[in-house]
Amino acid sequence: MAERVIAACDGASKGNPGPAAWAWVVADSDEQPVQWEAGALGTATNNVAELTALERLLSTIGPEVALEVRMDSQYAMKAVTTWLPGWKRKGWKTASGKPVANQELVARIDALLEGRKVEFKYVPAHQVDGDPLNDFADRAASQAAIQQEDAGSALGSPVPPPSSPSSKAPKSSGGSTRAGAAKKRTSAGSSVSSSRTLKAKFPGRCRCGRSYAAGEDIAKNADGWGHPECRASA
Repeated sequence: MAERVIAACDGASKGNPGPAAWAWVVADSDEQPVQWEAGALGTATNNVAELTALERLLSTIGPEVALEVRMDSQYAMKAVTTWLPGWKRKGWKTASGKPVANQELVARIDALLEGRKVEFKYVPAHQVDGDPLNDFADRAASQAAIQQEDAGSALGSPVPPPSSPSSKAPKSSGGSTRAGAAKKRTSAGSSVSSSRTLKAKFPGRCRCGRSYAAGEDIAKNADGWGHPECRASA
C-alpha cells in the first residue's frame, strides 16, 4: 500500500444557498500543499459544497492510498462516519423519519470509502494559527465560489491569496468562535453586524424560524446568529 497521505477539503457558499464551490489540497511529508483543486458549483448550500469537496478528494486519490482527511465541517464528517449507518438501516431516513438530505452525495462518498483506509480529523475553522491545510482549502473554495471559476495546481493556477487577519476569529475562553464577532456602526450610530461569516460550531435557529446545522455559514444578526441572507432583514 502506498504511504499515508494528509489532505484537507472544504466547501464555501456565499449566501447558503448562494454561489458555491468546493476545494481539496494534498500535502507533502512536511505538510506543505503540493496538489490542490477547486471547482465552482453555481448556486448551492454550504453542506453540498462540503460534501462535494470530500467526494472529489476521494475520487482523485487512489483507493490504495491511506488518507488522513482534515475537515472543519462537523456535518459532512459526521454524515459519512456517524450518521450514515443508521440512515442506511432506516432506508435513507433520519431518526425523525424524514428523507436524508443530500442523499446522492452521501451515497457516492459511502461507495468511495468502501475498502479503503481513511482517518477523519476535525479541525476548527477560522482560527488564528489554525490548521494550514484547512486554511488553504478554505481560501481556495472561497475564491472559487466568488469567481465561479475552476482552479488548481494541474491548471497552473496561482495559490489562493492569504486570509486577512480580521477574517479569523480567535478562540474565546469558552472555545466558541461566536465570541469576538466584529461590530461596526452605521452613520446613525446603531449597531449592526459585520459582513463576516463563520461556520456554526453548534446547531441553532435563525431569527427567520429556520434552523441551521453545525458547519453551516452563519452571520451575526440584530437578534443573534443566523443565516447570512437573513442579516439584511435584521
